Amino acid sequence: MIDRQLLDILACPETREAVSLADEGLVASLNRKIGAGQLVNRAGEKVTEPIDGGLVREDGRYLYAIRNDIPIMLVEQGIPLEEVADQG
Repeated sequence: MIDRQLLDILACPETREAVSLADEGLVASLNRKIGAGQLVNRAGEKVTEPIDGGLVREDGRYLYAIRNDIPIMLVEQGIPLEEVADQG
């Protein structure tokens, strides 16, 4: 899991808003959508690899995936959350 000190300094690369760890329900929901081939990132590319976790931007609009304990903090790789109906 991500170190607390690292989490405290990470921010959205686009807006510099703070990020927080996604809850397990949201991660599970996103992984279901990934498995069904229904999730695309901000670049419009289909997300094909399951995520281990995520960092949600403070405004709740985007999630940055965590894979192998590494946060993928690239704007185009952000996952829009407005289309995720069952975020809980």
